Amino acid sequence: MEPLTKLFEQHFRVPVAQVHPLQGELGGSGRKIIRLTGGNARAVGILYGVREENVAFLEFSRHFRGHGLPVPEIYAEDLDHGAYLEEDLGDTSLFEFLSRNRKGEKIASAAVEAYRRVIATLPRFQIEAGRDLNYNVCYPRESFDRQSIAWDLNYFKYYFLRLAGIPFNEQALEDDFNRLTEFLLSADRDYFLYRDFQSRNVMLRDGQPFFLDYQGGRKGALQYDVASLLFDAKADLPPELRQQLFDHYLDSLNHFLDLSRDVFLRHYYAYVYIRIMQALGAYGFRGFYERKAHFLQSVPYALKNLRWLLHNVTLPIALPTLLEAFHSMLASEKLQGLATEADNLVVRIVSFSFHRGLPKDESGNGGGFVFDGRSLPNPGREERFKLLTGKDAAVIDYLNQQASVHQFVASVMSLVDASVANYKQRGFKHLMVSFGCTGGQHRSVYLAEQLAKHLRGSGVETVVEHRELERMAAVPHGGNARSRASRA
Repeated sequence: MEPLTKLFEQHFRVPVAQVHPLQGELGGSGRKIIRLTGGNARAVGILYGVREENVAFLEFSRHFRGHGLPVPEIYAEDLDHGAYLEEDLGDTSLFEFLSRNRKGEKIASAAVEAYRRVIATLPRFQIEAGRDLNYNVCYPRESFDRQSIAWDLNYFKYYFLRLAGIPFNEQALEDDFNRLTEFLLSADRDYFLYRDFQSRNVMLRDGQPFFLDYQGGRKGALQYDVASLLFDAKADLPPELRQQLFDHYLDSLNHFLDLSRDVFLRHYYAYVYIRIMQALGAYGFRGFYERKAHFLQSVPYALKNLRWLLHNVTLPIALPTLLEAFHSMLASEKLQGLATEADNLVVRIVSFSFHRGLPKDESGNGGGFVFDGRSLPNPGREERFKLLTGKDAAVIDYLNQQASVHQFVASVMSLVDASVANYKQRGFKHLMVSFGCTGGQHRSVYLAEQLAKHLRGSGVETVVEHRELERMAAVPHGGNARSRASRA
């Protein structure tokens, strides 16, 4: 932590007043990501011990900003200690925005428009900024080449197929891997490949997308990154929307490159498959091998994508053993059990005022939690916050700066996480978590939103209800208090 506080104080010339971890065990990268604030300044600090990867991210960031692309500004760096400071882009990722703006397969127009903006920007990274990029700093490879593909395929074979108990003929599978590799390498690969172009690596600020986590970028084919976004497992985009966004990408690509749709499509679905296998390898390593069960919650969505591909796509090469393994995965009782767990539980989160009594449990379970937030600092006592709610940035910033709030939230999440895991294992479908405070406007709303964000990040379906805000919204001239029930 010390290198980050030194960088902050040297750059902004104010002391650090608050530090707040932004990523815990849910992350799979090994980075420590920390928000630092002091005075009117704020930044995100990164601590990571792989120097080459840090160098790649920093150089790429400066290069992309030079091309006018929306990536974070780099404020300061200390590569000897694996530390750097970057612009704080807020808390709303594309995935979080999608989760708040959907109900099952129905996705609100605001989320669709956000995706359209994101996908229209992708060719600027791939072509415009990729032309004069220094690929010598790429880590661990300069291009998505035979070695990179072999790593991904072996990752899938040993950490997913093996650990999931899927049977296969090793030599026959290797033969398929070799055919697939040759086919992938026959595509034009002279573009920037972002490598991890997915919904959690795009932040939305004032409705505009900003891009992160391209440190694994290298030279490669255009098809890989659009496949990553559209077949992002937990985003679970409906096929019709995927097709609309794919068409929009090709239209955007045509502004930079004269490439026919048929030429692009020849290799596209092979890259969809390799991306899904790479992701499954990661889920298997983190979930089966490292025993971090929340990573396995993405598996059912990846299997759903595989099922769609097997029913709708015919590759121009024969991969009989690999396709047989895919069919075995879809029939696996072990993997179907993960799907059952992912589909069953819905957590209902309610904020309320104690003056109006406790929320009613409509599921009939009669269980769950009621947390009393009245022991926390109350923004409602300050005039500047009276017309705001726990969903407004100023109130969120105020509460984020209180150590007692962080302790409270951490304790709540620990208790709820334990119940969620147990309820899933036992096949329960409902869990209710309520947060009360004096007026039901600030602290309880903030706590409900924080828990919802945490659970959605773990792939748990949530329904959020702000009881007092709904009453306020129904009253004319109710200030700017706002309410929206959300489901993800």
